[in-house]
Order: sequence, then C-alpha cells, then structure tokens
Amino acid sequence: MKMIIAFAALVAVATSAAIDGQNVQVVAEELADNTGFSDYKYGYQLSNGATKQESAQLVNPGTEDQHYNVVGSFSYVDPATNVQYTVRYTADKDGFHPVGDHIPA
Repeated sequence: MKMIIAFAALVAVATSAAIDGQNVQVVAEELADNTGFSDYKYGYQLSNGATKQESAQLVNPGTEDQHYNVVGSFSYVDPATNVQYTVRYTADKDGFHPVGDHIPA
C-alpha cells in the first residue's frame, strides 16, 4: 500500500513537471524492504529539485491500537520564484503534523 502511495506521488510530481515542459528524471532513490506489514523507509530526489523521504514504525502490531508513527519531509522548487520549500512532518494516531517556514504556526 505504501509503495502504491509513493509511486502515485512520484507519478504526480513527474506528470506535473511534464505539463510545464520539463523532463524530470529520478536522480536518487532509496527503498528499504517495504513489505507493507511492518516498518518502512523510502526516499527519492528528482532532477527538478523535488525530494521526499519518509520512514515509519509500526506501533502496537496486532492490537486494536495498531498504527504507524511516520516521520518524513518533502521539498520542491517553486518554478515561478525558484524558491525551494521544505515541509517536515510527523503522522501518528492523532493526525498529520506538518512544519515548514512557509506554513503558519
């Protein structure tokens, strides 16, 4: 499931760049035994400056309170201003928690 989400995100970034007339390439990629049944980790960097890293730990496996604690970040370059934006985040049973210089507190 996580691999499908990661692939969809990669396709979305590549497709949006292609619409802008860019030829975006994957520069680096990290996958680590992402079976979908336990902890996972992945990341990538694209030639247009976009990056994504994420890792998760399965908490309370096999119980009613089973969930992932996720830590990650992504960045992109605004093509209009050439400014790079970075969002760091955590996600857990209490929701998604993004942090970034451009995100209001």
